[in-house]
Formats: sequence, structure tokens, C-alpha cells
Amino acid sequence: MSRPAAFRCATAARDRHDDPAGTAARAHGWVLVEHPGPWPFGGFAELPLPGDVIGEVRQAALAAGLRILLIRRHGRRPRPPEFAWAVLRYDADGRHRQQWGSWSDPSGLRGIVAAIDRAGTVGLPPVYLVCTHGIHDACCAIRGRPVATALAAEWPDHTWECSHVGGDRYAGNLLVAPDGIYFGEVTATTAPAAVRQLRDGLVAADHLRGYCDLSAPAQYAVVVVLRRWGPAGRHAIQVTSARRDRDRWTVTLECAAPLPARVTAVVRSFAQPAARLTCLAPTETRGVAWETVSLTSH
Repeated sequence: MSRPAAFRCATAARDRHDDPAGTAARAHGWVLVEHPGPWPFGGFAELPLPGDVIGEVRQAALAAGLRILLIRRHGRRPRPPEFAWAVLRYDADGRHRQQWGSWSDPSGLRGIVAAIDRAGTVGLPPVYLVCTHGIHDACCAIRGRPVATALAAEWPDHTWECSHVGGDRYAGNLLVAPDGIYFGEVTATTAPAAVRQLRDGLVAADHLRGYCDLSAPAQYAVVVVLRRWGPAGRHAIQVTSARRDRDRWTVTLECAAPLPARVTAVVRSFAQPAARLTCLAPTETRGVAWETVSLTSH
């Protein structure tokens, strides 16, 4: 007698037609730590490193509004003598900043704390972070690794596998940092296409979960505008206001050509039917989704 197929949250989400728009995790930036061994479920906080080092880095990152991700190069490679760390900062004016360093023993990670207080370098190419955190959610590994393979084949110096970025059911998940662009439900075909378009200065609505600097209703409104009139540059749409009235938000957006100069989007949040939202979820819960009430250009 054959065993029933294992539950996979990303497959179930596609069957339900869950919309990933408006689901990007908010952050002012990221701390990246290359780690040679297996990633624990809880990521950086659970690494086998001295507690004082972990505590100092976590405290500094939290104070600056930065999320910590573990990273590794894709595929089998010789163990390097040193490992990378980075502080990537999103900047609303588009002058995103990066600072890279290395560590070979745990004390070297204290360089991250000092780097958080420094300005960093402007103009470096973005990095492509693909969630492959399989111990956190099997879908992240199953769907993320082919994406990492495809991106590493074209941009090996800029592609990293990374730990949990949120939204397991939208795997494969791709974070472009420090630009703060989250893509979900990407594949080995669609992820390189999205990156190529982004390298040409455009963001398309396809697979876009949202931008790191925006609230969920504002993220969803941006995706709606791009679905209607896009693609457009990362900073071509500015959210000037977002007003709530119970379950509805009125979001006003100022846009650069060729988009309409001004758009008003009225969006509504609603609770989805109860479902298992991750592969390891012990019970069903009700996720929050968004829909468009009206979209008006001015």
C-alpha cells in the first residue's frame, strides 16, 4: 500500500490561488552571515557560536532594524579559509549601501557591530538571496534550490542561498538586497527573467510580493499599479499616504512616467479560509489576503 504524499504548503497555496502580493517582510536592511555548517531551524540565533557574540550582533541588528540571514554559496565548493559577512542597508533615495567583511573565528563577527554604525559603500551590484532553508520548511529547499542553481549559473558572484525570509508557501522566494524587492513563487525560469528585467531598471508585477519599506496595504497597492500599468523602476512609485477605514485602506501613490502621475487605490484585507500555511504547521490558521476595491488614475 502506497503512502500518501507528504503535505507541501507551496503546492497547497497554488491550488488555493493564494496571492503573494503584499506579503514582503519589512526591514531597513539585512545582516548576512556566511556559515559553513547546517543551518538550524532558528537561523543565526541557534548557531553553535559563543552566546556573547550572537547576542552582540543580534542586539545591534535589532536596534538598526536589520534582519539577520545566514548565507552560503550554491553547490559543492571547497571550504574557504574565511567566510563572508555583510551589512546591506536599504535607502529610500535609491542610494543603497553595502559593507562586506570576513570572519574565520567567531570573534570576527564583531566586525558586523561596527559596520552597522558606518555608512557603507554606494553603487555596488545587488545580491540575489534565494531561500533554501529546508529544515525550516521543506518547500523552501525543494523549490528554492533550482532557483539558486539557475541564478548562480548567470550571476555566480551575486547569488547566495539564504535562510528563512518569510512566506514559506510562496516558495521559491527571492530577495534582491539591499533594494528590498521580494519575489515569490519563482522558478528556475521566471527568477532569471525577473532579475534580467530588474538589471534593465524595471520591476514587473509578476511574482512580486512587495517592497521592504512599505506596509502590507501599500505593497499590495504598488503591485496592483504595476499589474495595470507596469513594469516600472524600483523607485518610480512613491506612496504618499495610506489611510485606514476598518478593513479598507485608501492608498495614494505618486508615479513617474510612463505610469499615471497619481493613482488612488482602495484595497481591502480579508481573512482566508483556514488552512495549513507551512509544511510543519500543526493546525490550520487563517491567513490575511488583499483585494482591490477600486483603482483610479489622475
